[in-house]
Amino acid sequence: EEPVLLAELKPGRPQRYDWKSSCETWSVAFSPDGAWFAWSQGHCVVKLIPWPLGEAELGCKTSERKSRGGKAETRSRGAAKEKTLECGQIVWGLAFSAWPAAEDGDTDPACAVGLPCLVLATGLNDGQIKVWEVQTGHLLFSLLGHQDVVRDLSFAPNGSPILVSASRDKTLRVWDLSRDGRQVQVLSGHVQWVYCCSISPDCSMLCSAAGEKSALLWSMRSYTLIRRLEGHQSSVVSCDFSPDSALLVTASYDACVIMWDPYTGEQLRTLRHVPLHSTLDSSSEIHTSSLRSVCFSPEGLYLATVADDRLLRIWALELRSPVAFAPMTNGLCCMYFPHGGFIATGTRDGHVQFWTAPRVLSSLKHLCRKALRTFLTTYQVLALPIPRKLKEFLTYRTF
Repeated sequence: EEPVLLAELKPGRPQRYDWKSSCETWSVAFSPDGAWFAWSQGHCVVKLIPWPLGEAELGCKTSERKSRGGKAETRSRGAAKEKTLECGQIVWGLAFSAWPAAEDGDTDPACAVGLPCLVLATGLNDGQIKVWEVQTGHLLFSLLGHQDVVRDLSFAPNGSPILVSASRDKTLRVWDLSRDGRQVQVLSGHVQWVYCCSISPDCSMLCSAAGEKSALLWSMRSYTLIRRLEGHQSSVVSCDFSPDSALLVTASYDACVIMWDPYTGEQLRTLRHVPLHSTLDSSSEIHTSSLRSVCFSPEGLYLATVADDRLLRIWALELRSPVAFAPMTNGLCCMYFPHGGFIATGTRDGHVQFWTAPRVLSSLKHLCRKALRTFLTTYQVLALPIPRKLKEFLTYRTF
């Protein structure tokens, strides 16, 4: 079943031709609960849109959203209202927090220590990171330290207020929002611009991708380098962990996605982006298929990739070829809806597109594997007194 375009939102402002980089949608993000969508639509503006979209937007594939300077733009939809965040700089990275829900009362633990229950971090062109309160649209922090573009951001998925930023200044920085946004660590090791950072769902590892042929894997406990993942033939530009932290995927300008076991550093599979039509000039294949973004689906059975050959591809975990394609122009990023069924993509034209994605009912086998791998490393699985074939299944070596 091919992805269907549900809606396409376009910026209302005209492009400023005196800026080399002003209108691209470099980043999109869904809040962890799926209630909000953030769109870095260019022009130094971020849109915070309540999800799901209204019927009018889903029925109209070219809905335009006009930005008005200074004030947050709102429209009623129950309690949630759309907001426009004026960031003052071109926005490159976006990340929502995932504050934990209260266990024994009505008060959110994050709120109890003076933090809002949901925040959005924005990485800017001048190296600043601005952190906003989602419900009010108020600016909470301006984090200073990076010397160049903040290209990507990642919050610790376990609800702790730890934020990691990746920058063109070739460093990653770790911030603690519970301590007024204090910088707690600088990670150095890349020699090129850092494009992407991703924290594993179990919060034990951090992967970073730069304009280098290797990705770096870091410990989130000691903030030390665990290993270099070497195997790509060109710059690695995107990375993502599976929901159980057992797999890591990296995407590169070499037109390949490599699937790794992050615990052992083994390459488990390579997914090659070949032209959809054999009539394409083979000499330009590497260039036109250069990858921009890769992400896992929420249940961990699919991948989505965006490449320069103007295609959104969806891959099944156990197959070597895509299971679905969708034509898209100038794609830069992709993100799954946290509850599945949708993919959002950003384009170089500043647009954002929403696509249908395969809905899957996970098998009992996969659910058991996912549950076990959430708290067992590869080495711990291999040490279990169970049959070899079961170990291979649990460590994703039965492809």
